[in-house]
Amino acid sequence: MTKIAITGSEKSGKTTLAGKLGKKGNVTDVTMYDYAKNDSILTTIDATGYPVSVKPLITALNLSDVALLCIPPEGLDPQAAECIIALDLMQYKHGIVVLTKADSTYPFAVDELKARIQNITKGTALENWDYMSISTTSFEGMEELKELILEMGTKVDEEQRELDKLSPRIMIDQSFNVTGIGCVVLGVVEQGTINIKDKMIAYPTKKELEIRSIQMHDVDVKSAPAGARVGLALKGIQSKDIDRGFVVSNEETVATDLVINCGVSPLAKPFNVNDMLHLYVGLQSSPVRVVEISEDGNPVEIANPGKEYILKLEGTKEISYIKTDRFILSNLDEKQRFIAYGHEQ
Repeated sequence: MTKIAITGSEKSGKTTLAGKLGKKGNVTDVTMYDYAKNDSILTTIDATGYPVSVKPLITALNLSDVALLCIPPEGLDPQAAECIIALDLMQYKHGIVVLTKADSTYPFAVDELKARIQNITKGTALENWDYMSISTTSFEGMEELKELILEMGTKVDEEQRELDKLSPRIMIDQSFNVTGIGCVVLGVVEQGTINIKDKMIAYPTKKELEIRSIQMHDVDVKSAPAGARVGLALKGIQSKDIDRGFVVSNEETVATDLVINCGVSPLAKPFNVNDMLHLYVGLQSSPVRVVEISEDGNPVEIANPGKEYILKLEGTKEISYIKTDRFILSNLDEKQRFIAYGHEQ
């Protein structure tokens, strides 16, 4: 199974393209599209609540393995540029730049646009991404795009097998009650292998639970590996006690305040001590206040673009994380909202 986040500006044709990659399913601030043929299964996630909010974009990217960045013939706009910055801060490994509406312009113009984007993304996580030209009227190139996505999905599957033996961890994106079954959640196995009757904990609330049953693609299974999108019936917890962003695991750190090693994007504006920012990790988010900024062991008042700092952050709610998690910081008052990434010190 390959999970795809489709990103770009509202005028890029990304939602039309998502509709051609699968059948429309659940709609919230993200919209799911499912495609299954023989052994090929694709789930496409469109951040339909973006750009009004950045959280749907973060959600779509964290639930996915491959990202599509859709760019129309007009080129980059502020939304597409913000997507590039988010993808770079998240160090998104697998992706395709999709040049949409290719039939509405000349071939040499498409080549010029590709060259401009390659120049812009040089030195970023997108530097070595593939490029595809797609018509969003005749949809010429769709089969080639699906083939490339499936090829990337095979590489992702190989990488995820290395995660199967780690401590199991599930990122939850939906929770609801089913009559006669009880609490059911949907999510992605980030690492490890989960099994029926596994006893685990829902974080950050630290509520104990047991996995009653597991489904993958509406089929009952006894276990699920890293990378699987799963539906779980849970015992010992109610749906009101678990929400999007919760992590089912056994080894989480839960905290309100954080100290992180932080790299500021070269394209961000400076931020100061006492500024209020938003922190994201997985599908969780929390407003945080910058309590202290340190550079080379010395306190400073301002964090400047392109530099590294140690930040002390004071949060407003508990979040759960592990040592390898990557934090993303945003300033929702700025036009370009993504500003930095970080790891626990």
